Amino acid sequence: MEPALDIRSGMDAEAVPPPGAADDGAVRANTYGLLGALLAAPPRREHFDLLANIDIPSTDGPFIDDLGAAWSGLGRAAEHADLEAVDDEYHALFIGVGSGELIPYGSWYLTGFVMDKPLAVLRADLAALGFERRDDVKEPEDHAAALLETMALLAASPEHGIDVQRRFFDRHVATWMRTFFADLESADSARFYRAVGQFGDQFMKFEMQYLSIVI
Repeated sequence: MEPALDIRSGMDAEAVPPPGAADDGAVRANTYGLLGALLAAPPRREHFDLLANIDIPSTDGPFIDDLGAAWSGLGRAAEHADLEAVDDEYHALFIGVGSGELIPYGSWYLTGFVMDKPLAVLRADLAALGFERRDDVKEPEDHAAALLETMALLAASPEHGIDVQRRFFDRHVATWMRTFFADLESADSARFYRAVGQFGDQFMKFEMQYLSIVI
């Protein structure tokens, strides 16, 4: 499966700064990018190596203890993960025969249907930001990975301030993403991805608080 969304913009998702960068924007952007990569396609060996050896950013703030514990849990899960087994797990969760155990689209979580009105609203907001889906990308823009990749671009871009990030997060991420990560954490097929779900939920919780207090 190809990454859920490859956005034409002035930035490259591969250029997101590494963990441990000094400013909040860089750390947040990298975290969004990492979560997006784990949901866009089965992890590669370099993802496991990164997670197993990652230095947890030392950031004081609400929920940081729970977030740090979830980081540690994800690192341990990566350290003991088997590449082939996690590939099978990814397919069972998100692809399956016809569909996977989970349906990772915002429209589905918000309305019970895919390609529904929330996707049209999202596309309008992406266009206003100057983001455009590539013609060869088949997944709709409300795939969880695509939204996380978009937040990574916004958090890392000096031209998109905190108000832009807050508005996009509130309209398109906060409305359903924690429910999705909770479902991922409890999915029957989840092993490695149980830790991804736990970390994703804690990061969403952190972001809700962070974006509500930062001016």
